[in-house]
Amino acid sequence: MKSPTLAAGLLIATTLAVAADTPVLTIHAYDSFAHNAGPGIAEAFQAECDCRVQIIGTGPSGQLLPGLAAAAPEDRPDLVLGIDTNNLASARDSGLFQPHDVTLPPLDMPLAWDDVLFLPYNWGFYAFIYDSTRLDAPPASFAELIASDLRVVIQDPQLSTTGLGLLMWVEAAFGDEAQAIWQALAERPETQVVPRWADAYHPVFRAGEADMVLSYATSPAYHVIIEDDDGPRAARFDEGHYVRIEVAGLLTNAREPDLARDFLDFMFTDGFQSVIPTTRWLYPVVTPDDGLPEAFGDLIEPGAALLFAPHEAAERREPALARWREAFGQ
Repeated sequence: MKSPTLAAGLLIATTLAVAADTPVLTIHAYDSFAHNAGPGIAEAFQAECDCRVQIIGTGPSGQLLPGLAAAAPEDRPDLVLGIDTNNLASARDSGLFQPHDVTLPPLDMPLAWDDVLFLPYNWGFYAFIYDSTRLDAPPASFAELIASDLRVVIQDPQLSTTGLGLLMWVEAAFGDEAQAIWQALAERPETQVVPRWADAYHPVFRAGEADMVLSYATSPAYHVIIEDDDGPRAARFDEGHYVRIEVAGLLTNAREPDLARDFLDFMFTDGFQSVIPTTRWLYPVVTPDDGLPEAFGDLIEPGAALLFAPHEAAERREPALARWREAFGQ
């Protein structure tokens, strides 16, 4: 008969051996995804796989790709979640990613998707948010916004994903007239530029120090569901709205490539997609079986969905940033 001490030691050794044999899928994401959506998604996938999932936040979304490029190969993850279409050409040219080999299901997106390296998992429209309890008739175009005396807070496109989204929105909507739009926005004393979304939304807009803030057309759903507040709404612009699409990519040096591809398949199921609306506050690319939360039914429906192809976004980025810097003196 084994002694209690020996039995306990054998149990610990067996547990450690099982843990050592359990594959670990490592995923890098930007911080807000890792902290908000990450736990629910990891738990749902672990319920289907004989594995552990680590979804690690590595900073702001704009730092995902530079961080991967700077990391030693052994420090890179199996998958990355959170690169958006404005940075897709750089991601493709980096050589860090391999084909996903996943067959896409039908997607609920305003634009078609066909890419051998990257897979979309959520999307949304950039928009200016206002408080309907303080503003009855919001501007319906950039021209009306510029002509108004509304206090508007935007984000720096050199630092912010939303700021870069606005940069591309103006480029897509106005083309050769983009410089005039930037100059007019910059000359308004009511236009405020802050580094990032987190510096604009709650500290400035929700604090009542701005009338409108650059965010997403889905942002009002957060206030309805979490705060029971239907005051914040998105202004619908006649020029159309630029689309943000976030993607997943499989790293070339993935230690668990088969498990990573299983996760990419799982990404289009309810276990992943149902988490998106109330953690990312964006649209899932596949509508969950139970549909979207009721608050999503009250959101604006933009007319034109604007989006540059990845190579065109890359070509336009530096000239557009130069125009923005000239206008804002930065």
